[in-house]
Amino acid sequence: MTRRALLVPLQTAASVALLVARVAWDSDTFQHCRYLGPSTRMYVTSWTGLACALGALLAFATLPRAERRGITAASAALSVLAALLLLAGVYWLYAPDPSGGDDCSGMRPLIP
Repeated sequence: MTRRALLVPLQTAASVALLVARVAWDSDTFQHCRYLGPSTRMYVTSWTGLACALGALLAFATLPRAERRGITAASAALSVLAALLLLAGVYWLYAPDPSGGDDCSGMRPLIP
């Protein structure tokens, strides 16, 4: 396996690790039932993970056909899944407040 072929599993592993970190930091958006918005580390892990996943796919596409088998092909398939999940994560970063601006319950107070 060449050095360029090793980039595919390494970048895939990095993107999956960043996806796990992004999911672990989902609780950053709320504190004491107040919506704070996404944290900086959520932005960094989402965009960096997406870049790693797309980089793995690009590295796989530039490999000769003889090296597109085994662990590199499995890593590329996993990288496609990671890229889709990270793309959804980036979308959710820019989505509006899920509680509708009314804290954790999503319901407006009955008495103003």
